Amino acid sequence: MEYEKLNKLILKRLRENLPEHLSYHSVMHVKDVIDAVEKIAKSEGVSDEDLLLLKTAALFHDTGFLYGSKNHEEKSCEIAVEYLSDNGYSDLQIEKIKGMIMAIKIPQTPKNHLEQIVADADLDYLGRDDFFVIGDKLFEELSMFGIVNSERDWNLLQEKFLESHHYFTETAINTRKEKKQINLDIIKTKLKNN
Repeated sequence: MEYEKLNKLILKRLRENLPEHLSYHSVMHVKDVIDAVEKIAKSEGVSDEDLLLLKTAALFHDTGFLYGSKNHEEKSCEIAVEYLSDNGYSDLQIEKIKGMIMAIKIPQTPKNHLEQIVADADLDYLGRDDFFVIGDKLFEELSMFGIVNSERDWNLLQEKFLESHHYFTETAINTRKEKKQINLDIIKTKLKNN
């Protein structure tokens, strides 16, 4: 599996071709998810092969945004298939990667351990100190699409999302759940004071 080669290729393609108005779904987000996948996977004790599959899924998971936001996960799977068979990935490995990409679709429905790891990595920031910094980028992007029209709309959306979200892996539950609750409490306080 030629992951390092693909990593350079795909990040370059995203850097050059992702629409500029995507302030959240950016190269920085992809790199963040790859980092989170590595941390969670190591803590969860996955094999080296599975770690490569996880990193590959994280690398491709938002490539569909090259063609728009609608059904971008399905499109990401198609793009992954285009690249992977020519770069040493077996059909079985490609199927696993497609499953991981689809597990990220909201609402998240991971069907196995690897899919749970990718799902948690994609939303790792919900339970981190940089939650509001990253959240502002998503707010900017969703405002651009007309999905939210005010900071209050945004905070209501975040409140609903954080209340319904849960982490799947032991690692994410142990390292992110508590901080996610703190972030949710801050949003609730903002909503009360507005």
